[in-house]
Formats: sequence, C-alpha cells, structure tokens
Amino acid sequence: MPQNVLLAEDDRAIRHALERALTLEGYEVTAVADGVEALAQAHRTPPDVLVLDVMMPGIDGLQVCRVLRAEGDRTPILMLTALVETADRIAGLDAGADDYVVKPFDVDEVFARLRALLRRTGNSTDVPKPPGEADGLLSAAGLRMDVHARRAWRGARELELTRTEFDLLELLMRNAGIVLDHSTIYDRIWGYDFGPGSKNLAVYVGYLRRKLDEPGSPALIHTVRGVGYVLRED
Repeated sequence: MPQNVLLAEDDRAIRHALERALTLEGYEVTAVADGVEALAQAHRTPPDVLVLDVMMPGIDGLQVCRVLRAEGDRTPILMLTALVETADRIAGLDAGADDYVVKPFDVDEVFARLRALLRRTGNSTDVPKPPGEADGLLSAAGLRMDVHARRAWRGARELELTRTEFDLLELLMRNAGIVLDHSTIYDRIWGYDFGPGSKNLAVYVGYLRRKLDEPGSPALIHTVRGVGYVLRED
C-alpha cells in the first residue's frame, strides 16, 4: 500500500515539482500551500510522513511542527529549509522535527531521508539485540532506555528526545565503548551516507549532548577525531 506524504510548500514551482517527483517514486501525495492547510489536512487525514517548508506565510513549518508535537502526534517530519546556520537547524529539531534538507536540494536526498524516516516509524529493528539483553531494555554509561516504549533516562531524569535523537542514542548505547565511524552511523540512522561535507550528524550529536550532559557529570558522547563517535563514561 503506498505511503502518504503530506507536503506543505508555499513556492508553487517547488511544490509541484516535488509532488510530481514523489508521486513518480510511488508515494501518495497531498500537497498544500501553507501551514494552516497543513494542520487541517493532518487532522483530517493523518499522513505517514510530513514534509514541511520552514518559511511559509501565516503559520510556518516550525509552528506546524510544534502544534502537532504538543498534540502528541509523533508522525515523522522532514523540514525543507533555506536557512543554513546551525542555530536555525537546531530550532527545527527543537520544534520536534526529525530531519531536514537544505535548499536547493537534490530530490534523491529527499527520497533517501524519507525512506529512513519511514523505516524508523515505530520500533527500531535494524540493530541486532546482544545476547542476554533484557527484552527492549538497554543500560549503558549511566543511561537507561526502553526501546519499545521509546523512553530514555539519565539517572532519574527522563530525556525528551526526537525520533532521530532516540535512534541515534539507541545505536550508541547498543555499541557502548565501540567507536562508530561516520559512514556507519549515517547508514544505520539515515540509510544513506551524505558524504564528508555533511554537517547533519554533527548537528544531531551536538543537540543530543545538550540533552544528555549534566553540570559536574562526565560527558557521555565522545568525538574520535577523523573517525566518528563513541558512547562511554570516562
């Protein structure tokens, strides 16, 4: 059964081109021109994934994202943005978005990110369970995670994580003490290696660190320069 994409983009040319490309790729596409229409359509017929332009008149993509998340809607959201500053991207993640693509974008990159988001809908099953691991429960470096409930804690503090942050932390916890290279992380989380010039992974790691780290406590995610990242408690 085709998966439904709700596309909100106020630029008519981009909206029509992306709608046509997604349709040819096999998706069912509902295309709207602004955030008000996007919210109305999302409430009327919940999609499998949303693609939201950040800059739209009236209600922008960030506001749409915040409203849906406040309502408890966990549908994957991919943001389209012309804003290239890290702070702007973090604002999108903070609003509850799962991923973003910077304009001008390659449509194949949009397809790859959508596939990865849809593949991660529900419980993550890509990573094998280590022998002896309690069903759906992980513990590493002072962190606890319930994979099935998609909840995580550092000590007694529950972590508020986006879908991508949760999947990234799960991957690191399952491989605690092991250095994961950039390509491996991209492949397991996004299903696609965006190359050495991409800052996508660094942005997500930075945002995850801000949620994990506590004053006076050791950092948990460490950068191995030129290689990748490792979760460990020094």
